[in-house]
Order: sequence, then structure tokens, then C-alpha cells
Amino acid sequence: MPCKVVLAAEVASNYTSEIKSEVSQKDTRPKLVGFLANDDPYAEKYAQSSSKHLAEAGLDFELRQIPREELEAALKEANEDPLVSGILVYYPVYGDDRDQKLQDMVDPTKDVEGLNVVYNGKLYSNDRYLDDEKTRKAILPCTPLAVVKVLDHIGVYDHSLPYGDHLRGKTIAIVNRSEVVGRPLAALLANDGAKVYSIDINDIQIFARDSTASINSHTTTKTDFKPEDVIPECDVVITGVPAAAYKMPTSLLKPGVVAVNFASVRNFEPEVKDVA
Repeated sequence: MPCKVVLAAEVASNYTSEIKSEVSQKDTRPKLVGFLANDDPYAEKYAQSSSKHLAEAGLDFELRQIPREELEAALKEANEDPLVSGILVYYPVYGDDRDQKLQDMVDPTKDVEGLNVVYNGKLYSNDRYLDDEKTRKAILPCTPLAVVKVLDHIGVYDHSLPYGDHLRGKTIAIVNRSEVVGRPLAALLANDGAKVYSIDINDIQIFARDSTASINSHTTTKTDFKPEDVIPECDVVITGVPAAAYKMPTSLLKPGVVAVNFASVRNFEPEVKDVA
């Protein structure tokens, strides 16, 4: 079969319409505030894009560009502002452990990205709810969740299998292990039954379900594998390398592979359409 190209807008349209309908029934529109406190051109591009899409969904959005040294105080102010419904921060800010501190500063009730330590713990232990009655879902990090929605849209998830096992038998590679996207995405996919090769500049780790655990959480195993050892066996290859020079070699991809690019640059060669 010829390669089918699916753009993010196609996947997002149904969700945008659903949100727009819900927002239109409210007395006041939710207000999201985004904080841009870096000079990363890709973060600025993402901020502009999110501003456009949030407006399309009927939400109020305010982008605040500030020096990173002022971000902690600004987050505290937004946490306490009753007019602010949700908070976004465009990472990386410092690119080190200080970013995790910033993520944890966001009030969990206003954290629309799901990066706060409360939600982080829920994700990695595969606990989808905040309460025992299962009335309040834990927020999942937005970009990993978006990739999950893409995979579901194109039929990678098998809903004939039991819930929580919809990726059983699938082998997936993720070229990115950032704390914001790659690592949580590997956990999400492993928790749904996939065998996941998490590929980073330093090593390759395997994220997989531990069937003997008291909860169906995944385990992480370090390996000595190289990309050429694992990519040819993968049903899905997901890339998120923010460098134009990086390209996934088409020669490593198996015929029929699902290729997903979430980087702000193209990580796949044009020839990917010959095999994907």
C-alpha cells in the first residue's frame, strides 16, 4: 500500500470541536496563561502555534514573555490569580534540574501540561486517577498524550484487546528521552502493553510492562544496543530530535512501519514514504 501522510490537524480537529462546544456552554471562558522565559526559537514557534489553536477552541490565552529569573514569582502570582484557569510553561527554561523545580511550582489544579510531581508520580506508577472513587482523572503530559492520540487515530491501538493492553505485541522506538516528552511517552506506551526502545544520545533503554508487579507498571532496562540493532524490528518509530542535521536512516525501517515525527524539524528522510 502507498504511504498515507496524516497531519496533526486531522487528528486534532475532533478534539478542538469538542472543546469549543463545551466552552461555549460556560458562563465565562477559561483563561490559559503561557510563560515564555527563554530564547529558544522552537519554544517561541510553539507558543505562537498554541496561541492560534487555543483561540480556535474558544479559549482565552495570554502569552507572557519574561526573563527566566522572574519566572518563579510570575508562577506564584498566576497560581493565586482566580482569573487564571490553566498555566503553560515553554520548556526548556534552564535545561537542567531547575526546570523540574519550575514544573512542581505550578498548582496541580492549574497544570494543563501534567508535569507537576503529583501527575508525574501517577504516570510512572500507571495510576490514572487522583481519588479512590475514580472520579478525577490524573492529567497526562500534553505532548506525549498527543502522540498517543495520533497512534490511536491511525489504528495502532487495538481496542479488541483488554483495556490497558491495547498495544500488546507492538514494538516501538522513541528517539528522544527528555523528561518533558520522550521518557513519559515511553512509560505511557509501555503501560499500554508495548515493548518500547527509548533511544537517547547516551544509550538505549527498554521500557516494558512488568506482569508480576502489584500494579501494571513498567520496568526500565539498560542495554548495549545500537539503533541499527533495534530499529529494524519496530512497528512504530517516533522521533523528537530538535536538530535539523539528525535524520533517521530509511534503510533501517521495516516495510509498513508507522513513522511519527514530533520534533520541530523533520527527522525522517524524504524516502521514508517508500517504506512507511
